[in-house]
Amino acid sequence: MLLMVIVGQFLSGQVTGLEKNALIDLYSSAKGDAWIRSWDLKSPVSTWEGVTLENNKVVSINLMNNNLSGSIPNSIGDLKDLKVLNLALNNLGGSIPESITKLEKLVVLRLGKNKIAGKIPENIGDLEKLVVLDLFYNGLSGELPLSIGEIKKLRVILLSHNGLSGSIPLTFGNLRYLERLELGDNNFGGLVPDSLENLTNLKMLVLAENRFRGEFPEDILSLPNLELVQLQNNRFGKNDFNSENGKNKFALFDFDESNQRMIDFSKINSAKDVRTAETRFEDAVE
Repeated sequence: MLLMVIVGQFLSGQVTGLEKNALIDLYSSAKGDAWIRSWDLKSPVSTWEGVTLENNKVVSINLMNNNLSGSIPNSIGDLKDLKVLNLALNNLGGSIPESITKLEKLVVLRLGKNKIAGKIPENIGDLEKLVVLDLFYNGLSGELPLSIGEIKKLRVILLSHNGLSGSIPLTFGNLRYLERLELGDNNFGGLVPDSLENLTNLKMLVLAENRFRGEFPEDILSLPNLELVQLQNNRFGKNDFNSENGKNKFALFDFDESNQRMIDFSKINSAKDVRTAETRFEDAVE
């Protein structure tokens, strides 16, 4: 009898009732009946598109570009073993639920290219294992939580194309593993902090289309791995940069001179290992 029960659970791909209910909430809240690749709620959870189980625990949800709409339910926080949540390239609205910060095992959070509004949860720094924070191209507003600077393993921050404001927290200088910092097309202002000079692994820095002012910390341009820099349409000092800066060092160096975008692609060193097409980050979980 016991063997039959065990085999039955294995074949059905069962998860706990709490986790299954959280998935069903997501299906209902995000208009699952209209998804391109929908779920058959009568079938085992292990067969549901984009859901990955390990030891009957939900560890990954990847529903990118699947015509999700509606919103993300608060019960998403019940998926305590979740490592990857990828809902990018959909039409989700609403706000980022506070409960998402309870997902202490989360490594990848991708909600980019949706219609999500409101603020980034203040305690997002509780996601200590987070490597990828992708919230670009939404309707987010408010200032950046200081706690982001406490997520020491972060390698990717994608926040461009929102309505975010305030300044870059000094704590961002603590993100020693950071490779991509993209804050373009927001309402950020103030000075760019000198603490960004500590980001020795940084490859891509996008601050374009904001209201940053004052002197740009020149040592940032000397970071050893920096390849792509976009600073145009801000209020930096006119003499902060010159056209020679990007000739050999960078794959792309874009800034303002006399209120015009200046970049001469003919002068870019073609022998350099150019990786400007690195716009995707694999959702790998170590």
